[in-house]
Amino acid sequence: MIRLKNEKEIEGIRQSCHALANLFREVVPQVQAGMSTKEVDDLVVKFIKRVGGTPAWYKEDFPGAACISINNEVIHGIPSKKRIIKDGDIVSLDIGIDLNGYISDSTHTVMVGNVKPEIRKLVQATRESLKAGIEACVAGNRIRDISNAVYDVANGRYGYGVVYDYCGHGVGLDVHEDPSVPNCPCSGANPRIQPGMVLAIEPMINIGTPDVTLAGDGWTVLTADGKWSCHEEHTVAIFPDHTEVLTACDDLIC
Repeated sequence: MIRLKNEKEIEGIRQSCHALANLFREVVPQVQAGMSTKEVDDLVVKFIKRVGGTPAWYKEDFPGAACISINNEVIHGIPSKKRIIKDGDIVSLDIGIDLNGYISDSTHTVMVGNVKPEIRKLVQATRESLKAGIEACVAGNRIRDISNAVYDVANGRYGYGVVYDYCGHGVGLDVHEDPSVPNCPCSGANPRIQPGMVLAIEPMINIGTPDVTLAGDGWTVLTADGKWSCHEEHTVAIFPDHTEVLTACDDLIC
């Protein structure tokens, strides 16, 4: 069931999302080669505690405050003292904050040091596909309009593989809510986008095949061919006359 949020609920979600945007502004510049992903996760925990929230992923028993995925890890990478970030890596930080019961959700992929041009192109394409998805997310359109917009950029313009096993979703009062928001054309439910919806739009784009596999830890999702992947995400709220990107941080450089 799709839960349409009222003005009070959207304001609570907005505050959580603004806190998350500030988290990225603070943490992203600190991500560098030589750090472990556990050290990055510790920075995330420290910030969330400081603003009076709790890591949203704890609700789903994920073993970390942030999903930290590197290179061929698509999503849900577990923070570890043994996983060391290297020069040339891309590191996606998927983070949510539970602030007074309101949930935010956003992902940014950080390019660390001397990233190869073909990988920078992947990151740029993923950001462009997210932008296209958000532009299609307006009252009166349908969810599949978002899916088509993401796919047209990532696959149609760039020829990349668009992950179909995982997708965006409703968010705000829980971590995962209806509706699902696929990143590629698909059959099935195609609800109309309505004022009061709050959605997490999150393209997961692979250089090679769109197929993925699950690692032995039961969480980390990997590209099936071992090639690299990029993940970007924003939480948006739909109003009758506009769509607000609640997690916007346009000044962020990553």
